[in-house]
Amino acid sequence: MSLDESKIQSALKDLIDPNTGKDFITSKSAKNIKINGSDISVDIVLGYPAKSVLDDIRSLVGSRLKLIPGIGNINLNIGSRIVSHSVQRGVPLIPNVKNIIAVASGKGGVGKSTTAVNLALALSAEGASVGILDADIYGPSQPQMLGIQGRPESLDGKSLEPLVNHGIQVMSIGFLVDVDTPMVWRGPMVTGALEQLLRDTRWKDLDYLVIDLPPGTGDIQLTLSQKVPVTGALIVTTPQDIALLDARKGLKMFEKVGIPIIGIVENMSTHICSQCGHEEHIFGSGGGALMCKDYQVDLLGDLPLDIQIREQTDSGTPTVIADPNGKIANIYKKIARKTAYKISQFSLDHSSKFPNIVIQNT
Repeated sequence: MSLDESKIQSALKDLIDPNTGKDFITSKSAKNIKINGSDISVDIVLGYPAKSVLDDIRSLVGSRLKLIPGIGNINLNIGSRIVSHSVQRGVPLIPNVKNIIAVASGKGGVGKSTTAVNLALALSAEGASVGILDADIYGPSQPQMLGIQGRPESLDGKSLEPLVNHGIQVMSIGFLVDVDTPMVWRGPMVTGALEQLLRDTRWKDLDYLVIDLPPGTGDIQLTLSQKVPVTGALIVTTPQDIALLDARKGLKMFEKVGIPIIGIVENMSTHICSQCGHEEHIFGSGGGALMCKDYQVDLLGDLPLDIQIREQTDSGTPTVIADPNGKIANIYKKIARKTAYKISQFSLDHSSKFPNIVIQNT
């Protein structure tokens, strides 16, 4: 029985990518289908980093293709290709940064910075090139969370070199001021510092730059929406009604300024007792899912209130690094894959395909 491409496409259309919920044909992940007698080769090109699950996808696709009558040898090439996506109109792009993810919360104390750093580390663990910008000028926490000390170098006297640890590039106002020095600055100084940290840092070929925002909907968030090319925003909340009230305000703010919502992460969803392992919804339950339903956005994942997350982050080795194969690290990686996939569905950035038009007097 001779093989034709339609049989291969039909088989791939039966398969659902567990990370996206879509089949490999509809998502346009299957490419370069080639047939040589009974032998075939197929490229599976994912639009999101997925290093930890590539073998699972290879097994899933390979097992299905083997069921095609008359199939011979199967050559599968599976990998990821991360591209730039569109941002707010009129906002200049950041050199060497493909996509910017703003991690925000309506109120403090919901674990936003912990989520941001583990998201960045999870994206890196999945194979992406990642940086993180600590935009909480008043209370920078990323230097301690990532176990980084020292000051960034300036090779040309104008720009700053990002510091690096755990495989990601990092910039924070915390590198430039004494740890005990309070930032007694008014709004314009804070927003100016944010822009400088972002644009004067020599980021190196980043697929994703995660920006850890301060809580609220104030000057920094407004500056971000007007002057920073944000691909999408991720909202962190807890199930508690008070936190959800503020999270809704944050979500609406991004909608008003035209920044797409990637999804919601529900932190402290349950409490796990360190002594007996009992799990309890001490902050309520279902709040994040209800918010997602109300605003038609995705729940990217929920995380427990676990003492290890706090201890590991405080020690400078966040959970994704401290326990990379553990249950909680795998939740962060799943959130990272969902985040990256959601971004891959946004409109592409075509600005590099248009020539610069220069008008001169002749």
